[in-house]
Amino acid sequence: MTSQVSSRAEHADGAVVGEQRKPAGAKDVRRLDRVIIRFAGDSGDGMQLTGDRFTSETASFGNDLSTLPNFPAEIRAPAGTLPGVSSFQLHFADHDILTPGDAPNVLVAMNPAALKANIGDVPRGAEIIVNTDEFTKRAMSKVGYAASPLEDGSLDGYSVHPVPLTTMTVEALKEFSLSRKEAERSKNMFALGLLSWMYHRPTEGTEKFLQTKFARKPDIAAANIAAFRAGWNFGETTEDFAVSYEVAPAAHTFPTGTYRNISGNLALSYGLIAASRQADLPLYLGSYPITPASDILHELSKHKNFGVRTFQAEDEIAGIGAALGAAFGGSLGVTTTSGPGVALKSETVGLAVSLELPLLVIDIQRGGPSTGLPTKTEQADLLQAMYGRNGEAPVPVVAPRTPADCFDAAIEAARIALTYRTPVLLLSDGYLANGSEPWRIPDTDELPDLRVQFAQGPNHTLDDGTEVFWPYKRDPQTLARPWAIPGTPGLEHRIGGIEKQDGSGNISYDPANHEFMVRTRQAKIDGIDVPDIEVDDPSGEATTLVLGWGSTYGPITAAVRRLRTAGENIAQAHLRHLNPFPRNLGTVLKRYDKVVIPEMNLGQLATLIRAKYLVDAHSHNQVNGMPFKAEQLATALKEAIDG
Repeated sequence: MTSQVSSRAEHADGAVVGEQRKPAGAKDVRRLDRVIIRFAGDSGDGMQLTGDRFTSETASFGNDLSTLPNFPAEIRAPAGTLPGVSSFQLHFADHDILTPGDAPNVLVAMNPAALKANIGDVPRGAEIIVNTDEFTKRAMSKVGYAASPLEDGSLDGYSVHPVPLTTMTVEALKEFSLSRKEAERSKNMFALGLLSWMYHRPTEGTEKFLQTKFARKPDIAAANIAAFRAGWNFGETTEDFAVSYEVAPAAHTFPTGTYRNISGNLALSYGLIAASRQADLPLYLGSYPITPASDILHELSKHKNFGVRTFQAEDEIAGIGAALGAAFGGSLGVTTTSGPGVALKSETVGLAVSLELPLLVIDIQRGGPSTGLPTKTEQADLLQAMYGRNGEAPVPVVAPRTPADCFDAAIEAARIALTYRTPVLLLSDGYLANGSEPWRIPDTDELPDLRVQFAQGPNHTLDDGTEVFWPYKRDPQTLARPWAIPGTPGLEHRIGGIEKQDGSGNISYDPANHEFMVRTRQAKIDGIDVPDIEVDDPSGEATTLVLGWGSTYGPITAAVRRLRTAGENIAQAHLRHLNPFPRNLGTVLKRYDKVVIPEMNLGQLATLIRAKYLVDAHSHNQVNGMPFKAEQLATALKEAIDG
């Protein structure tokens, strides 16, 4: 998926209905340019699996897509309750899209809790498919329904399809020797089959997936496939679904290449592997499981064939300590975590700053503070990444903008760490980590050469002519110190957290030396070579600039497109490098009368921009655990333009 703003388009309205056609003996088929579907149910109903399978088939069909999984923090929340609702939203289209969509055109509600938790997001006229078997008095009273919403008229403004999903699934599986409870578990596959029929999704991939997933339980595999086919056949034969829909492949959206659907965490994992291969270094991950970063540990543990070593440590401190030790030993050291873990790792990040060793610290941000909202998204760790260490301990900060962009961001973070011998913080978040989109698989010759030269022998001559190794003698361009592998003869040197003497690396308490080292470490970060920020300002007449960072890229760009469609002139720029900022950023900011910074925090980037550039940046903030909606953001930007 291209990351150029000017090549992307987001339709401002809902799904557009095109021509209808009706082959002989078939139901009506209506063409749409895009659709937003949300599957919602209890956390044990398999909504994430259902959404993932629908997404995979949609990707193989060739649509552009964007997803938003949303699930409770509890491993198994109380069944049938609002806190236990799990949902998966998928936006797919015949053109390039940017977000998972603001509001679903179709809601699949597996129980009363799912309906109540999601109905507020569903626009009037949308389709709602409900599993009527679950609308018992007990289940409805559990979520506050005094009367059935299917009968009291509260859903009259929607196109409601009551379907006894549970009963029909059990009936479809009666030939299998399964208990009723076991058969009921396949109702998500029945729903998937029905939606696959409605939107003409391929079926072969899902059937093959089920055969593989339950290869050791062939009866379960056969039952799930039977439920899936029964859902498809129900859509084909029932009178309640008189129309099916087509969303054509996005044939002209993407550059030529091989594509696959990818989530942010998977893209990050692949980016780390690619970086290690391009650097010709073994990859070492020292990590402690934490939502939403754990998938990176899971994925990297599968790739020992690429020289990847993974260590699941007993805690966050041990994880980063092992990663820093691996970096000292000549590996590409990586540690992954979320916000609370970054706090625990901060002392070792400071040690890495002092040792001046390459280390990647990947923070998949989530709602805080403390444990906060483990499965919800937020951008509130920026100031922690910038300043969350004792003393003057500057660290480069990089942030991807989309799930697929996580691949490139990981490689860029590795480039900086290896070139400048510094820890680097990469700030993704839960929205990017769990969301997915198409990704063009790059050719290896497109990837940068990250190979490094380890120190091989003496690099300094003393006044008496003796040749010695100085571990803190710097490259004049990058200010990076030599990377000396332990055990290399003649390169023995002292490490540790106490201040070093410039050049020799001996312990030093000299005030002048300390100030010199502090300023040198800061100058090294300030001097990192990062690309200039690009501004998207087609008319050249905009007086308002929208500046974003990280995962706000999709919603901001979608909102900007809506405003331009309505005739507004507005400029957009997006930051990948947050420390150091691009060198042209100050010049760009001064070109505009107004600068608006939308963030999923209370204004952390805005604080940095105001402090560094003395620009009266306007914040637009949201911290509800969910990404921005394009329509709401467009309204806020319009007010900023007019204000």
